[in-house]
Amino acid sequence: MSWRADILSLFPDMFPGPLGFSLAGRALERGIWSCEAHDLRVHGLGRHRAVDDTPFGGGAGMVMRADVLDSALNALPALDGRPIVYPTPRGRRMTHEDAERLSAGPGVVVLCGRFEGVDERVLDKHGIDQFCMGDFVLSGGEIPALALLDACVRLLPGVMGSDISGQDESFTDGLLEYPQYTKPAVWEGRETPEVLLSGHHGAIANWRHEQSIAVTKARRPDLWDAYLARQQIH
Repeated sequence: MSWRADILSLFPDMFPGPLGFSLAGRALERGIWSCEAHDLRVHGLGRHRAVDDTPFGGGAGMVMRADVLDSALNALPALDGRPIVYPTPRGRRMTHEDAERLSAGPGVVVLCGRFEGVDERVLDKHGIDQFCMGDFVLSGGEIPALALLDACVRLLPGVMGSDISGQDESFTDGLLEYPQYTKPAVWEGRETPEVLLSGHHGAIANWRHEQSIAVTKARRPDLWDAYLARQQIH
């Protein structure tokens, strides 16, 4: 049974979008995963299919209505254990561990918000997980949804060309990935580190680990602190 993604959006034509290409696209063609986008306007109210209204308490913008979103969620096929995810700046930051957990399950439902967000009551009723892709704001949830799906799909069995491709990269062990080099060995006077040309696998592994540590400490001190904390626990 393939990994199933259902997306609720005001712009269903955005899917599969870039996920129809490269590894994810080939996996989609082979049936490793499936993707179906559902138009929220179908469940809108009145002649104009309204999906939003002004926020109680005042304020700028509009809020997506709980009754409209509830109708759209209830119209979905059986969830079969799939979690519902809502990308939002108010959520906790999504991690590689989250992608691993979601990819190990039967699939996911993604609710794409717009405007000022969605009525909190529908999130509470359906126990919806809230994820943030970073400390910035986008126009809607579609781009974060694509990123979330890509992070999960690439981990599905048979998607990547080599099973080890996903085991030696940023975040898999709590560190950022080491620098990469390929031919030519010397380019515009810039040389490839000699150790990578040595054929000494132990020395190469040590160099890469040292580089991962240096890059993580310099660019993501938060990840470095978390890595040290995990080492102390173990």
